[in-house]
Amino acid sequence: MNNATRELLVKYAERYETAAFIEGDPSWFMHQVKGRENQETMAFLASSLSYGSRKQFLPKIQWLLNCSGGEIDNWVRTGKFEHYLSKGDNRCFYRLYTCHQMNRFLYAYKQLLNDYGTLGDFISNRTSDGFGAVFAICEYFASHDISVIIPKDTHSACKRVCMFLRWMVRSNSPVDLGLWKDFIDKRTLIMPLDTHVLQQSVRLGLLNNKTATMTTARRLTNALAEVFPDDPLKGDFALFGYGVNTTGN
Repeated sequence: MNNATRELLVKYAERYETAAFIEGDPSWFMHQVKGRENQETMAFLASSLSYGSRKQFLPKIQWLLNCSGGEIDNWVRTGKFEHYLSKGDNRCFYRLYTCHQMNRFLYAYKQLLNDYGTLGDFISNRTSDGFGAVFAICEYFASHDISVIIPKDTHSACKRVCMFLRWMVRSNSPVDLGLWKDFIDKRTLIMPLDTHVLQQSVRLGLLNNKTATMTTARRLTNALAEVFPDDPLKGDFALFGYGVNTTGN
């Protein structure tokens, strides 16, 4: 990596990792609830719905927040979601997700909360690194036959799970919460990789692979670690800034 690219990434990371980044981002929702458990649950549900057009999925996340009255953890933990999302209801909730699939997803999450306390407790008893956390989340929901909303394995880039982990682990950030900083090392987190980030990374010479897989995501993370060795996912903000300044997105 040349010095110009390093300097550009550092500049954009500093410019865009600010509180202003939250506006219009799915991370906004976890800052609208109070208490560790509510923030963790809100973050997990928000990340799980974050694909496609923001204009379409942000209102769906807002709907979940509104239905729960801000007490999203209790809303899931006590099964109150079943009054709004019924088993067997095959109407569309959002794109590929039906109301039935959302019910089954939330029911599996409810079981996890009741069995382990919190998702953080579930993870902390299984791993201390980012990839292990991605694997554990995918494995748990796959065992409950939830493979549409949560990836069934770690062959894909698992972008939304990796984004959720960034929110949970990175601390001292105006965006990320750092609730799991004591048991997951942020240096082991994996870059949230989608087609847009992939294209930016190729343009910058960080990658030459144009397929969004876990292998590619880890390769990008390693490249960013050359610039941010103690916090590779600071590069997520850098690539966002690069995209804004080169494509107008």
